Amino acid sequence: MIIYNVTVNIDDSVHDEWLTWMKDKHIPDMLATGKFSHAKMTKVLVEEELGGTSYSIQYTTKDRKTLNAYYQEDAEKLRTEALKRYADKFVAFRTELEVISQQIP
Repeated sequence: MIIYNVTVNIDDSVHDEWLTWMKDKHIPDMLATGKFSHAKMTKVLVEEELGGTSYSIQYTTKDRKTLNAYYQEDAEKLRTEALKRYADKFVAFRTELEVISQQIP
């Protein structure tokens, strides 16, 4: 299992609009690609020196092949939409994580 993690710092001036857009539009669009089984959005609780608020959005996919298909078929379109809406109001970085084990009590 692979987690595609996107960490975003969003400017306070568009925070509320962006958060609604993420929950109602962008994350559902990501899931609609059929390449992710679920998504989890978390707020980073560390205060950022540069201001704004940071979030981690974790999309779970079954394997690297499926993640690569997302990159080839969907990533550009979905990233471009975010850039058009919030151009200079956010910074984002992406991380790929491999799940080694998961324990549930």
